[in-house]
Amino acid sequence: MNRLAQGFSLVELLLALAIGLVLVLGVSQVLISSRLTHASQQAAIVLQDDARFALSKMTQDIRQAGMLGCLATAVIDNAPAAFDRAISWEASGNAKSVTLVTANIGDGAGKPDWTVLSDCKHTAQAYVGAAPAAVPGQIRFGIRQLTYTHEAGQLKISTPTAPAKAVLMDNVRAFDISFGVAATPASTVVVRYDSHPINQSLIRSVRIVMTLQDPSGRVKDQTYSVVAALRNRLG
Repeated sequence: MNRLAQGFSLVELLLALAIGLVLVLGVSQVLISSRLTHASQQAAIVLQDDARFALSKMTQDIRQAGMLGCLATAVIDNAPAAFDRAISWEASGNAKSVTLVTANIGDGAGKPDWTVLSDCKHTAQAYVGAAPAAVPGQIRFGIRQLTYTHEAGQLKISTPTAPAKAVLMDNVRAFDISFGVAATPASTVVVRYDSHPINQSLIRSVRIVMTLQDPSGRVKDQTYSVVAALRNRLG
């Protein structure tokens, strides 16, 4: 028989199969690893987007806390008691909440809890809900009271007109709030952060630290923090 026409031996076939199997397993491992990496990256992006949405909204409301129009609260007729406490907080059991009396800014969505009608010179009047139409020389300021609550792994929001807490975000493992306080009411410099400041007039900023978790466990818990300065002095 012509030796050039001979086939492979059994040993050669087994060796070729073994090499092929190793190559297939290696390629499969690379594909699986790549897929897992992509899934974890997507999960991290989702958590980041959720955190950006919630923290951006809270930051916007915090910055406008105490913005009750162009005149001081003492000048506003029929001002509700809430106007004297533009920011407050409460911890009960495993729930934490912060309440803001803030300008109805952004797209103005939602009915205001109060409306201040003012000429920005001498007079201002507070109305529950919407105010009468402004006359020439007057400006309307919509005011809302928003309560953000963290409980049972969820961040929720409520208002006096909608006391049922609406879920803003799920999978919130931890939520901490502290307040940057100044040394004196006349100072704007934050000297420390306090979770329960005694004197509200010393609050100059709010720091939020929030930890989100991926329910599928594809990525480790992600912690995000932001500091929002109050643009309106509390006194």
